[in-house]
Amino acid sequence: MQIDIITCQPELLVSPFSHSILKRAQDKGLVQIQLHDLRKFGINSYGQIDDYAYGGGAGMVMRCEPLDVLLNQITKNKTDFLVVYMTPDGQTLNQKLSNQLSLRKHIVIICGHYKGIDQRIRDKWVDLEISIGDYVLTGGELAAAVTIDSMLRLIPGVISDETSALTDSFQDDLLAPPVYTRPPVFDGREVPEILLSGHEKKIEEWRFNQSIERTKHRRPDLYVKWTLGE
Repeated sequence: MQIDIITCQPELLVSPFSHSILKRAQDKGLVQIQLHDLRKFGINSYGQIDDYAYGGGAGMVMRCEPLDVLLNQITKNKTDFLVVYMTPDGQTLNQKLSNQLSLRKHIVIICGHYKGIDQRIRDKWVDLEISIGDYVLTGGELAAAVTIDSMLRLIPGVISDETSALTDSFQDDLLAPPVYTRPPVFDGREVPEILLSGHEKKIEEWRFNQSIERTKHRRPDLYVKWTLGE
């Protein structure tokens, strides 16, 4: 997978992609992540990429020209790519969407700043708009990192135990069950006996029932969705 990230603050993304699973994914050649500094394509020697909003009001807007030039450069002679814009008014990121994104070969992510990007760039270039929640960040970089992390771990070979990702919360609209490790007794609290039984079928049944109960009490909205089979 190829991921190109357009940002005016590339230093914010250096650390997330230089450690742990995301670094190993790049080292294995499973993904190539390229950061593009939008200010290098600014309209003047100062690297200007923003301007006042037409119609007035507080806040600046990211201009069309720098984004358009860079997007043309990134996608030149390429046809199979998806342009994603991180924005609070986009589609909310969930596990289903992460699964879909993990199957793409080339994703271009635009990290917005200020009041966002000129609508004409959204109309011309953007295929998918994503939000990671109903709140506003100072820029799209952290949201991009979250989105990339959520989809890359689903690519075969990225995590050592590929079946682990398939049992994560939300994969089947249920939350994951409680998990335990050694010691069997801690501060007077014991690991559920069923997990020590070695009876694989009964353990799976217990975990499934725990997932249902946890979802029912913590995320009734997901529980309803699960019961309806949506």
